Amino acid sequence: MAAGFGKIHVITGAGKGKTTAAFGMALRAVGHGYRVCIVQFLKTGDTTGEVLAARRVGIEVRQFGTGRFVDPAHPSEEDRRLAAEAMSYARGQLDRRACDMLILDEVNMALSLGLIERSQLEDIIRCRGSGVELVLTGRNADRSIIDLADYVSVIENVKHPLDGGLAARKGIEW
Repeated sequence: MAAGFGKIHVITGAGKGKTTAAFGMALRAVGHGYRVCIVQFLKTGDTTGEVLAARRVGIEVRQFGTGRFVDPAHPSEEDRRLAAEAMSYARGQLDRRACDMLILDEVNMALSLGLIERSQLEDIIRCRGSGVELVLTGRNADRSIIDLADYVSVIENVKHPLDGGLAARKGIEW
């Protein structure tokens, strides 16, 4: 068990940088010798800089996404199945005590889209063990999850070049 670990972080809001902040925490933890597991909901592909860098320093990143946006009005069965697999994988990591820090990237969106149940996320929070730092990212964080958190950061979008039509840039947005 990592000394002093065991807090819950929620990183939410409409602004850019939620995943980046979580990966920064992962790098900090690994730098001090802690074991980090990252489970990404709604994402796939090995082309993002943060995934490439994390894997280079030994951080496990598992992705559970289709590679396309989820229709909020009509999530597909595949979206639901992958979210369920992500939750099962995360629970397994906790059961095996495989990490000191568990990052559930975009889990707030998965909950917001109805791909997982609030009770499932609350179960992860309860079963994580006293020494596991838990980081939950994504827009639209549920109020009940925010209430359970020790740290809550809301990232606001004040101005972004994408709003003016600039395409996402390698090394910056991905």
